[in-house]
Amino acid sequence: MVKNMNIEVFREYDIRGLVDKDLTPDFVYHLGRAIGTFARRHGVKTMTIGRDCRLSSESYAEIIGKGVCDTGISIIDIGLCATPMLYFSIRHFEADGGIMVTGSHNPPDFNGFKVCIGPDTIYGDDIQELRRIMEEDSYDPISAGNVTIRDITLTYQDYLVRNVVVREGLSIVVDAGNGTGGLFANPIFRRLGCLVTELYCEPDGRFPNHHPDPTVPANLKELISLVREKKADAGIAFDGDADRLGIITDQGNILWGDEILLLFSRSILKKNPGAAIIGEVKCSQTLYDDITKNGGNAIMWKAGHSLIKGKMKEEHALLAGEMSGHLFFADRYFGYDDAIYAAIRLLEILSDPANNKISDIMADVPKTFTTPEIRIDCPDDIKFAVVAAVKDHFRREYPIIDIDGVRIPFADGWGLLRSSNTQPVLVLRFEAVSEKRLQEIRDLIEGVLAQVMRKFHPHKS
Repeated sequence: MVKNMNIEVFREYDIRGLVDKDLTPDFVYHLGRAIGTFARRHGVKTMTIGRDCRLSSESYAEIIGKGVCDTGISIIDIGLCATPMLYFSIRHFEADGGIMVTGSHNPPDFNGFKVCIGPDTIYGDDIQELRRIMEEDSYDPISAGNVTIRDITLTYQDYLVRNVVVREGLSIVVDAGNGTGGLFANPIFRRLGCLVTELYCEPDGRFPNHHPDPTVPANLKELISLVREKKADAGIAFDGDADRLGIITDQGNILWGDEILLLFSRSILKKNPGAAIIGEVKCSQTLYDDITKNGGNAIMWKAGHSLIKGKMKEEHALLAGEMSGHLFFADRYFGYDDAIYAAIRLLEILSDPANNKISDIMADVPKTFTTPEIRIDCPDDIKFAVVAAVKDHFRREYPIIDIDGVRIPFADGWGLLRSSNTQPVLVLRFEAVSEKRLQEIRDLIEGVLAQVMRKFHPHKS
């Protein structure tokens, strides 16, 4: 077993931890051997490897690649890329799997690994099987695989440009947060005839300007200001590895993840009546009502990119999305989360001369009062137990929804508590028909949560 291995880095749908503390070179190498061992048992012979721009990602990609190769699997190294480009490379090269080295939206001192066996990311028990292989030192014997270096950039960009029809002259502002999104998306936007204003589009793994997380309003202030100043058609924000999208309207307002999903659902349902569309448990009831009103099959499911992709296949859904900005298009695309592709689908919608402003498209969406995601620090070793205790409390009095944490529906709103699968935090969200009712629901649920937390930490007030 790897010395002092922190088993909490093995999350629900990826492996993620602190650079040099959890993710030591020895850990990363043996993780590569575990992935290779697991992959060989599933018939894998070739895997692609890509990486984001974090300062540790290049060395981690080399180390984990060596571990995989030492199990006899051959590697195609596609280098610096966005996470959706790694998914694309598996399909393009007809590889048997892939590994993306990325810390996604986490702080600079984190990094991690998304693992694909076949075209899709593994999760749940399969992630834990990697841990068990490492704990038991049950790796396949050392044997040599090959490494080849291939560039997927132009092939990926060509594919996306051919996928949509966009009118020339759309004005957009792009904030990549110094992640990889701008480097690969902006050439596509320009090839489609867009007028692009760039903001923090140079990759820099220190993220010196703001954190690359488009769900945090403070990270979008400069983008909003530039959209208004330029009178742009839209603002587009990417997270660190460009699998999550933020959108600013022509009026400079933030579209939250469920509103983005609503916008795309209307477009898809026009051409695909009856289509199944999946939202996660934090999404507004307005979204599900709108999908139903427009003839779609609205499905609520668990948060998490791997979990959503699995549910899409099960339900044959054409579209899915999360509050975090993950958008999954199976309509004309591969069903994985690609913020660059989602952005060009937005441009296609805005190319309709009859309905070319985001603010107009969203004008008839009923007004409700919501909170953003509220995150409360909670240690990994108790966070699921805390949620379970809150769930048990409300189950006695309310018809809860417990597919992912606990969502308590009321006649005039709802509240949600769930555990993050990627960080030591609890996530809450609330919605109601009025600000007063919103506060009442929030007070009720946060009050119960506080009682439960005191039981786990009796000496804290």
